Amino acid sequence: MTEPGPAPAGTVEDVLGGWVRERRDPELIAARRRTAWAEYLSEPMPSRKSEEWRYTDLSDLDPSAFGPVGTEADPADSIEDLPPAVAELLGSERTRSAVMVQRNGAIVHVRLDPELAARGVEWAPIEDVASRQPEILEEHLFASEVGAWERKLWALHVAALSNGYVLHVPAGVVVPHPVHTIRYVDAEAALVSTHSLIVTGAGAEVTCIDEYVSPDLAAGTLSLNGVEIFGGRGAVVRYLALQRYGRGIRHFSMQHANTGRDSTLNGLNVTLGADLARCDVSSHLLGPGADSEMLALWFGDDDQHFDHHTLQNHAAPHAHSDLLYKGALTGTARGVFRGMIRVAEGAQLTDAYQTNRNLLLSDDAKATTLPSLEIAADDVRCSHGATVGQVDETQLFYLMSRGLTRPAAERLLVLGFFDEVLGRVPLDGVRDRIRAAIEQKIGLPS
Repeated sequence: MTEPGPAPAGTVEDVLGGWVRERRDPELIAARRRTAWAEYLSEPMPSRKSEEWRYTDLSDLDPSAFGPVGTEADPADSIEDLPPAVAELLGSERTRSAVMVQRNGAIVHVRLDPELAARGVEWAPIEDVASRQPEILEEHLFASEVGAWERKLWALHVAALSNGYVLHVPAGVVVPHPVHTIRYVDAEAALVSTHSLIVTGAGAEVTCIDEYVSPDLAAGTLSLNGVEIFGGRGAVVRYLALQRYGRGIRHFSMQHANTGRDSTLNGLNVTLGADLARCDVSSHLLGPGADSEMLALWFGDDDQHFDHHTLQNHAAPHAHSDLLYKGALTGTARGVFRGMIRVAEGAQLTDAYQTNRNLLLSDDAKATTLPSLEIAADDVRCSHGATVGQVDETQLFYLMSRGLTRPAAERLLVLGFFDEVLGRVPLDGVRDRIRAAIEQKIGLPS
């Protein structure tokens, strides 16, 4: 088991600054960690005075209250050596081309199909790649354009990096089954920072699943996650993030997809867990013919707070993006969606859509939705829309007349509400896995 870092005591410089300086990293990581720490100290913490953070309050977030986790652990050679919750996840699905398990700061299990390794697929912890092949990381690691609204937390993520993976798929290689990463957190009062770097060559194809799980943590833990995707010409990348943390965790995920000429990115974020979850998703369409599908769904109950901030950044002409985000809330849960379609001056013939729909299952739940456009080109087709509504009483009456209780009928309607998103997930096994996780969260029998 990976233990948390030093017990939090003193200022953020005492707790985190000392940890950054004492690390013994490969030089590439060490240099970027030091640069990020300097930037973190110079940037203000996001506040509700900014439009991007108006509805999410970070005034009580004190990073010095969390101890950074280390990266050392004994490797787990078999499923039986892993925590029961992880072993169950691994045992439930066998059709994987690769799998990795990260427990707190340590990567404890890695497997890659030998045939893919023979074809040049790289699948390894970031630290390992930085030590033996730093040239793979020079161009791409922490290289994405980061928005002003996420710089503070991105800098903290890089400075406090626990570990993560590098997935490189060479040109023309099709990975037949998903590449699955399980990130399990059970360290109390810890700062866990993980990174996913996905780079594909021309014509490559891959599906990646990042799954986040934990028990409830009484002392509270801070989870930071960065994702960078670089799609080569004509490549197809499917990226899915399934966040099922227990209570007591605050989770911030910052995702950047960089799509080249004629490349395709299909992204899906499922948010079910944590006390507070903020997901910043930016799709940078950098080459003509780039295509980006951005999907998300969330279900919040009790006092959970979920915030989704998106950017469809059209920097090249003849590109297409389509966003569909749907959230359901009950109890006193809060949901926030802020989306931006940005079209550069030269990005003519842009085709972009943005839709957010919210379903409220209680009088005290609240959803805020803010779709927006910023267009500098004159030959484009862009649209956006948003809705917030209560559950349909007619549908409820119909289901209850067939013998269902009101809570059971509401849960069934929630699942139907999400089907519009789930129906666009191309892999049957992945879709069934996500549906089962939602059913478990909303209390439907599996």
